[in-house]
Amino acid sequence: MATYRVAVIGWPITHSLSPAMHNAAYAALGLTDWEYEAIAIPPDIVRLSLRELRDHLYVGVNVTVPLKELVLPHTRPDERARRIGAVNTITLSTMASTNTDVSGFMDDLAAHGVETAGKRVLLLGAGGAARAAVFGLNEAGADIRIVNRSAERYDNLVADLGVTAPRLIAAEAADWGPELIVNATSVGMWPNVAESLWPDDVPFPRGVTVYDMVYRPERTRLMALAEAAGGRAIGGLGMLARQGAAAFKIWTGKDAPVDVMLDAARTVLRARDAVERT
Repeated sequence: MATYRVAVIGWPITHSLSPAMHNAAYAALGLTDWEYEAIAIPPDIVRLSLRELRDHLYVGVNVTVPLKELVLPHTRPDERARRIGAVNTITLSTMASTNTDVSGFMDDLAAHGVETAGKRVLLLGAGGAARAAVFGLNEAGADIRIVNRSAERYDNLVADLGVTAPRLIAAEAADWGPELIVNATSVGMWPNVAESLWPDDVPFPRGVTVYDMVYRPERTRLMALAEAAGGRAIGGLGMLARQGAAAFKIWTGKDAPVDVMLDAARTVLRARDAVERT
């Protein structure tokens, strides 16, 4: 039996790639006494479940939808998590919590050579993932604009994060001339792979880099639009692996083998795709 137990919690949780990523990382580093699992927790018993996991000596948990906001008041969030309003990494012995989606996103942009300081960045969405992206991009000095359907969610985002990021419609955004477009929504995610937030009647900006946080499919319709317009497209699997790597470092004190985590996640995804095609 493992000495150090870690888990990802959510509802549902069977889709999570985190166990494959973390267990592959443990194996690569010879951490044979570490084990990572997925645990389904209904939203109405979050507080009790965190206490149970702590009492059963789990080291920590990652948190996925729809629990990221719900766990926050039951933990000790750092400033980043408080401002974003969502937690995805908890150390259970102290109940200290943070949001590693920010570093996962920004680190993956850097890994792909995408600069953000002073760049015009168009963000699609105003939910939890968008909040993490805006937090990181604002700290990096990007010039941010936001396209989303809910004025209320937009107003809450800019107020909570204390940022200046005007809200645009897609036609205005295209004229603005973004250098980077970030999809921080689930639009285009499997199985709804034909969907895209970009309107069919608005020409896609030429030569722009698109970062789509969706990682299944590996190439979304939005990414295809960018490439057809002479731009560059990056999928969100790297963000997933790197946010996991940040949590890995918090718990183990060791740098995670990101490439190993990426390969493990990609292997699981492609196996699932193969099953769907049969």
